[in-house]
Amino acid sequence: MVIIMARILSETDIGILKTLAPECEGLLCSGSGVPYRSILPPLANHYSKDAADFLRRIKMLSMYELEYLIRLILSGEESLGCVPFDYMNLFVENVSERMGEEVAAQVKKTYENSECPA
Repeated sequence: MVIIMARILSETDIGILKTLAPECEGLLCSGSGVPYRSILPPLANHYSKDAADFLRRIKMLSMYELEYLIRLILSGEESLGCVPFDYMNLFVENVSERMGEEVAAQVKKTYENSECPA
C-alpha cells in the first residue's frame, strides 16, 4: 500500500480549480477551515450545485488539464474519498469518453480503494 501525504496545491492545481469554480475566492474548506489539498472534493462538495453541475464543470477541463488530474489521481496525490459516488461515476464516464475505458477503469479502481480523510 502506498501512502501519499496531502499535498499543497500548486499553481496549476489552483488554476484548474478556479477554471472549474470561478466563484472560488479562497482555498480553505468552509466546513473544516483546512486548506484544500485536492481539486475534485471541493469542486463536488462546495461549488457544484448537484451532480449535473459537477459534470458540466468537469467537461470544461482541457485535455491537458484532464490528463494532469488523472496523473494526480493515479499517483494518489488527488484525494477522491470525499467525492460523492454519483459525482465520481459521472467523472469516470467522462474520462471513458475522452481518454478510453482503460484509463477510466484505473480511475474507478483508485476511487474504490480511497477513503475520506478524518
